[in-house]
Amino acid sequence: MLIIGIILFGMLIGAAAQLILGAKARSIDWGLAIVAGLVGSFVGGLLISLLSGDGLHFRASGIIGSIVGALIVTGGWYWFTKQRASGGV
Repeated sequence: MLIIGIILFGMLIGAAAQLILGAKARSIDWGLAIVAGLVGSFVGGLLISLLSGDGLHFRASGIIGSIVGALIVTGGWYWFTKQRASGGV
């Protein structure tokens, strides 16, 4: 049950990152949302939680770090696909 909760939380964080970066609600890439949310939550959430001294507990600093991490992953993916489409990579 914990795994399903983590995946759903990651998916919501990833979808929020896409909405913040300008995706419309109907064009959310749910595959990217899951990956960006999980990777962003793991890296950003863990890093911010440990740096702020909250440890591994569920705190606001971890949620903020998760969103920032998902924004970085989503923005990087958008940049990569744009470069690839234009022939830059």
